[in-house]
Amino acid sequence: MIGQWLREDRNASYLLVVLRLWLGYEWLMAGWHKLGGFDASGFLTGAVAKAGGEHPMVQTWWANFLEAFAIPNAGLFNFLIPWGEIAVGLGLIFGCFTVLAVFFGMVMNFAFLFSGSTSSNPNMLIVEIIVLFGAANAGKIGLDHWVQPYIAEWFAKRRQKAAA
Repeated sequence: MIGQWLREDRNASYLLVVLRLWLGYEWLMAGWHKLGGFDASGFLTGAVAKAGGEHPMVQTWWANFLEAFAIPNAGLFNFLIPWGEIAVGLGLIFGCFTVLAVFFGMVMNFAFLFSGSTSSNPNMLIVEIIVLFGAANAGKIGLDHWVQPYIAEWFAKRRQKAAA
């Protein structure tokens, strides 16, 4: 019932735009503050260290991923994290590719949580789940109002060409 209201009701779209703007601002500011001097290697190394001991904060499989892939490619993460946060923030603020933006925001929140960093991640995840439940309605007051019909039309034309 609440899911249907979030997906279909015009009043829900007003609530979703408020939540979307807050999330977008949080992501944009997080990325903005990381531009020009962010180094993920210390965070990644610290996360691996949290995998040991009697009560580890980081699961072994995640620590193995960080050691085998993330730490050797820290330069890639130094680029992806700030620019990913900025892209998610802008997508949410402008309501453009809203579902995609909130999905990638959730991916980053979970990565930070898996790495043993609580911070604002649980709060953001709760709001992201609400926005994700709203799906297309979350971007109706935003650029998705124009972008989604254009994309649907583009896919329909491609299907028609493939069928012909």
